[in-house]
Amino acid sequence: MKCDAEGFAALYGTVYTDMYRFALCMMKSSHDAEDAVSEAVIQAYEHIGSLRSEESFRSWIFTILANTCRRKWRQQEKDQEKAEWTFFSNEEESAPDWEQAVDVRNAFAILAEEEQLIVGLSVFGGYTSGEIGEFLEKSPSTVRSKLSRALAKMSLILKE
Repeated sequence: MKCDAEGFAALYGTVYTDMYRFALCMMKSSHDAEDAVSEAVIQAYEHIGSLRSEESFRSWIFTILANTCRRKWRQQEKDQEKAEWTFFSNEEESAPDWEQAVDVRNAFAILAEEEQLIVGLSVFGGYTSGEIGEFLEKSPSTVRSKLSRALAKMSLILKE
C-alpha cells in the first residue's frame, strides 16, 4: 500500500482518540499514555509500507500500540524492581499490594498480542464485543470467545 504523510494523517485522525484511551487504560498515566501513542505513531509511520490495506489500519496500529505499551511496561517493571529492591532490601515486611499489580501485568504480558488487545479494549477500555469486533474485523461472538479464553489464561497464571 502506498501512503503519503497526508494519507497517514487522515487514517491516524480516525483512531487517535481510541488509541489514547486504550493507552491511558493500559499505562495508567496520561504522560505514559501520550508517550506510548507518540512512539506507536512514529513506528507506524516509518513502517506504513508493511500495511496491506487501509481497511486494516485500525487493527494494525493498535497492535503496534499494544506492543509499545508492553515494551514500556517491561522497562517500568525493571526500573520499579531496582527501586523497590533498594527500598525493601533492609525491611522485613510482608509483600505490598504493588506486587499484585505486577503479577496482573505479568499475566497480561503473557497473552498473545490479539488477546492483549481484546482484554485491554474490553476490560480497561470499556469497549463492547461489537466495537472490538469492528476494530479487529472479527465477529462479536469470536471476540467474546477469545476474551473468555484470555481471561481464563490470566486466571490460571495468577493462581500459580
